[in-house]
Amino acid sequence: MKVEQVKASVMIDRLKEELKKYKELEPPKWSFFVKTGVHAERPPIQPDWWYIRAASVLRKLYLTGPIGVSRLRTMYGGRKNRGRAPERFRKGGGKIIRTILQQLENAGLAEKADRRGRKISKSGAELLEKLADEILSGGAGGG
Repeated sequence: MKVEQVKASVMIDRLKEELKKYKELEPPKWSFFVKTGVHAERPPIQPDWWYIRAASVLRKLYLTGPIGVSRLRTMYGGRKNRGRAPERFRKGGGKIIRTILQQLENAGLAEKADRRGRKISKSGAELLEKLADEILSGGAGGG
């Protein structure tokens, strides 16, 4: 319950710093050149965007658990600017999400749910709950 009480931005910032300690979650070389989906015009500006996305995916696994790549692509999608034509929704890039899920699985923070995508593992849930406790006891970022 405590993870839901913490603001998403505060939780993702703290979780990002924790995930940087895991060597399994290193961004691939190609991640510095890719856009996050067909709707994006340019690659992300932040140098640590891979860890931000990984923290966001891990939080979503905790809150909406078992979830697959397709539903996550929809969550990370956006509006595509088509010039004079009206904007239309486009899903986010699947390779990024799939790779992050595989990395989270290798780090022991996520696990496969039989035919339903992936869910958060026990150690992943403990990490999120520990961070939520720290944030709420510190008084910063409460809901």
